[in-house]
Amino acid sequence: MTSDIPQLTAEHGRVLLDLARATLNDHLGRTGAAATSMALASAPELQAHCGIFVSLKTGGRLRGCIGSLVGRVPLAEGVRTQALNAAFHDPRFESLSAEELDRVSIEISVLSPPQPLAFSDFADLLKKLRPHVDGVTIHQGHASATFLPQVWDQLPRAQDFLSQLCLKAGLAADAWRKGGITVEIYQVQYFEE
Repeated sequence: MTSDIPQLTAEHGRVLLDLARATLNDHLGRTGAAATSMALASAPELQAHCGIFVSLKTGGRLRGCIGSLVGRVPLAEGVRTQALNAAFHDPRFESLSAEELDRVSIEISVLSPPQPLAFSDFADLLKKLRPHVDGVTIHQGHASATFLPQVWDQLPRAQDFLSQLCLKAGLAADAWRKGGITVEIYQVQYFEE
């Protein structure tokens, strides 16, 4: 983990998860949601500007995931925004319904700043990637996509990871082998319900 990201405790993570759930409850007009302590949400660590992704899962399957690689707002505010985006603006899924919310688990990834990864060719790229440690973003022209480090659990072979990442970006699956892409890596602090 780089020093550019605050070291968040399990309690900070709990506050962020509670904040995300309360935001979704409020948006869906559900009353009686547990109130999040705004005193904890205003902790200095939660005011840092960090990239953040909020993922929603139902039965272990992705139900929505949206985020930002770069923090433009304080972390607590970013969690609220990305929770709403993951629930209602992920184009891969229908908007979350109030009935679904009780079955959804929330995951929050707080990102270190992305760093360029220098590599000479595709074999060097494979050697430099750290499975289960690095989140990876690829860029080629206007196309780009990212996978959080947690995606390594589903795609443990670096070749498969990169091929699926290229497809996500709208590129050919083997674009990473042909050159012309740039790669950035980042690490995350990860919290889940």
